[in-house]
Amino acid sequence: MPAHHKAQAWPCLGFNRYTPLMLFFRLPTAERAKFFFRALRSRNYRLFFLGQLTSLAGTWMSLMAMGWLVYRLTNDPFMLGLLGFCMHVPTFILSPLGGALVDRWNRRTVMIVAQSVDMLTMLTLATLTLTGNVEVWHILLGCSALGIAKAFDLPARQSLVVEIIEHRDDLPNAIALNSSMFHGARMLGPVLGGVIIWLAPVNGEGFCFLLDGLSYIAVIGALFALRLTARREPETRKHLLHDMREGFAHAFGFAPMRALMILMGTIALVGIPYGTLLPAIARDVLHGTERTYSLLVAAGGMGAFVGAMYLAGRSSVLGLGRIIAICTIMFGLSLALFSFSTHLAFSLPLLVIAGAVSMVAMAGTNTIIQTLVDDAMRGRVMSFFGMTFMGAMPMGALMAGKLATIIGPTTTIMIGGFASALAGVAFGWQLPALREIVRPIYVERGILPPMTETN
Repeated sequence: MPAHHKAQAWPCLGFNRYTPLMLFFRLPTAERAKFFFRALRSRNYRLFFLGQLTSLAGTWMSLMAMGWLVYRLTNDPFMLGLLGFCMHVPTFILSPLGGALVDRWNRRTVMIVAQSVDMLTMLTLATLTLTGNVEVWHILLGCSALGIAKAFDLPARQSLVVEIIEHRDDLPNAIALNSSMFHGARMLGPVLGGVIIWLAPVNGEGFCFLLDGLSYIAVIGALFALRLTARREPETRKHLLHDMREGFAHAFGFAPMRALMILMGTIALVGIPYGTLLPAIARDVLHGTERTYSLLVAAGGMGAFVGAMYLAGRSSVLGLGRIIAICTIMFGLSLALFSFSTHLAFSLPLLVIAGAVSMVAMAGTNTIIQTLVDDAMRGRVMSFFGMTFMGAMPMGALMAGKLATIIGPTTTIMIGGFASALAGVAFGWQLPALREIVRPIYVERGILPPMTETN
């Protein structure tokens, strides 16, 4: 980093007057474009990518439909928060167990079972909705089933990526492509959902659930088609509780991982829950319909896709710490500005920005943790990462829903935005000390020469 940058007011972040422009307009050049899709040269990863892309588009379509259906049935912002709570709290409770079991069991088998549970859940909700028998408690119960499956699916999915990548140097690109796939589907799914609900004569949400349920056939088929080598099992198997304690110590006993997880947990608690309030924003603030809501969700997905492609073009994890801090601050500020908007034309660009920078912060954090963690601990550490993030989200969603009934959805989003920005500032001031701790690991793994500055 140039010396004159270090002397400025934000030396730990490397801020200069061009930083915001760099993050949004300095996309990877043609010289770096070759890094975009390099992980797809692995056959297994290509199958995994295509299967997940199909399924995730259906998932985002269903999530949009669930939010709209619940708000249509209840007209209560608190129920939107409760919906997010039921979706994520089982993941929070069961993630440590899921991570420990993923390190013991066949990760592909775990994913197949979890995806099958999701498929049956969505087909059941589709049947209830299309026949006109759906009630709010059906949706909440279905969300709980999805959350239970996710507690096992998430650590299995993130650990399986390492197994199916033939070239270890492609791992950061694979993680970025996973994020681009996730948020590309987040951009497409809600738009499709909004169109389907709009065109359907009645109970259009049920058609979204049906298409989502059928989309799981693609991912399950892709998982069966993977060619995997047998994992070497440890000579001695310790008690399951010992494995869970060991994973917790590894995740939270190491300062850089702890700082990253606390940062992600904070924005998941106070910032990310803005998404649960979008139905209320679309109808009561912007005076729109389900199409307005789908556009708001898709705008965040579009920004997240751009952020993921930015990360996919990066060839190294170096520099991600500073970018994570900057993007967290920008995420908070964009939410605060969004809370003041009463026009769709102003709201959509702000959500694009929020989606882009939050995507870079979250996927960048995932990349650094995956780079630092030992293979034997990967499932457990990633489960605690998921627990921290997914555990904070239901509490934040419930809190946001309750606050929205008292002070309104816009004020709730504004408070969450400023709190997220402060969390980014706090993380930024820790970076110099965290760099020194990470340096030996990066040197050992050949990422960093001995005397070069880290992330």
